[in-house]
Amino acid sequence: MVPPPRFRDVSFDSYRADPAVPSQAAAVSAARAFATAVGDGDGAGGRRRGWFRRAASDASAPGEGIYLDGGFGVGKTHLLASLWHAALVPPERKLFCTFVELTNLAGALGFAATVEALSAHRLVCVDEFELDDPGDTVLVSTLLGRLSERGVRLAATSNTLPDQLGEGRFAATDFLREIQRLAERFTVVRVDGEDYRHRGLPSAPPPVPDALVAASAEGEGVTLDDFDALVAHLATVHPSRYGPLLDGVRRVHLRGVRTVDDQSTALRLVVLADRLYDRDLPVVAGGVPLDRLFTPELLAGGYRKKYFRAVSRLTALSRDGAASLGSR
Repeated sequence: MVPPPRFRDVSFDSYRADPAVPSQAAAVSAARAFATAVGDGDGAGGRRRGWFRRAASDASAPGEGIYLDGGFGVGKTHLLASLWHAALVPPERKLFCTFVELTNLAGALGFAATVEALSAHRLVCVDEFELDDPGDTVLVSTLLGRLSERGVRLAATSNTLPDQLGEGRFAATDFLREIQRLAERFTVVRVDGEDYRHRGLPSAPPPVPDALVAASAEGEGVTLDDFDALVAHLATVHPSRYGPLLDGVRRVHLRGVRTVDDQSTALRLVVLADRLYDRDLPVVAGGVPLDRLFTPELLAGGYRKKYFRAVSRLTALSRDGAASLGSR
């Protein structure tokens, strides 16, 4: 559980802060200070002074936990991975995972065993912190509480502030109360800005004719799938296994991409898009443009931020795919 291949070698110095967006440079300073505090072992091995703070008067001052909030494409994962790399802690005592991977770990090991396993770490970084159902909310809230009591520093990213998670999805009083309790544990650092993946760039490239998609799918590590067959297969595989599906793959080819209107299918494609992006895999696709993968109804719903993130990432990967064809 380390930063994925795309972020294996990133650093704070390689983060390209937009000069027109001061919060980006401020976020670098805050994350760098937090990494330094973790490496200094501030309170390591002992009980912390209290729950994580919700706000800080000085954004550059390290808190007990840090939460990088912002829209998709502003470089939050880059900053989180840079924090992981910069913390002067032995690799076996710091962990980097997605929120889904964390819940999967708890499901596989059991709650008590997960607490014990993670308590051996000085730093736990959780990327794409998203609470899609009350069960996960209670699980993660309790898990983070136990870890903080044992002196583990936490860092996280999300597209939504902690006290807004679940807004537009669930209205249960208990669910919102749990979110509020979770929010108080973090110093929130806002990262504003445009999606860097598309800053000054055109929209998704036009789809490749299916015949060319198939003809160009040559070489070791190049896959070729019909979109509907891929969607059907993903329904038979647990999302935690989507990453291993891509082991050994260096470029993905898809024929017959169509607009998806089913939420379960769409959410599976979101996870696949994240794993493709983690591995920096170019995508060559025929059918509809990838920025039309989801219906307007899905893009306006409670999971819209997930869908927009997926479209952003797939569009970037399809540009890479188009470039790879042009270099042939």
